[in-house]
Amino acid sequence: MSNQQKIANALLFLRLGVFIVILMWTLDKFVNPGHAAGVFENFYGLSGWGPTVFMIIGALESILLIGFVIGFKKRLTYGLIFLIHAVSTLSSWKQYINPFDGNLLFFAAIPMLAACWALYSLRELDTRFSVD
Repeated sequence: MSNQQKIANALLFLRLGVFIVILMWTLDKFVNPGHAAGVFENFYGLSGWGPTVFMIIGALESILLIGFVIGFKKRLTYGLIFLIHAVSTLSSWKQYINPFDGNLLFFAAIPMLAACWALYSLRELDTRFSVD
């Protein structure tokens, strides 16, 4: 197997891994909009949004996520996924200060952010099962 094939395979697995995580957060907006509302209030300072708003956000995220997982318009979709996850990771800064106070799992966002950046910066090499 050539190095180019190895890189394409590795980037595919990164893309699928990031997709699964973001998919679960997107589905949460449909399945449990109350939880999504709590996240938006606690981490982004946005409150008073009803379930319909989260369903709309979830629908828009779903469209973006489909484009991302199939490798469509990589500069846009990979970039937006990176940006969304970066905002999410940075907005959790208080949890990083007290990692052993029930916040240890928040540190998993950091390697995922690195994976999102790797996908964005190496998007031209991410060719396996990609429509772009």
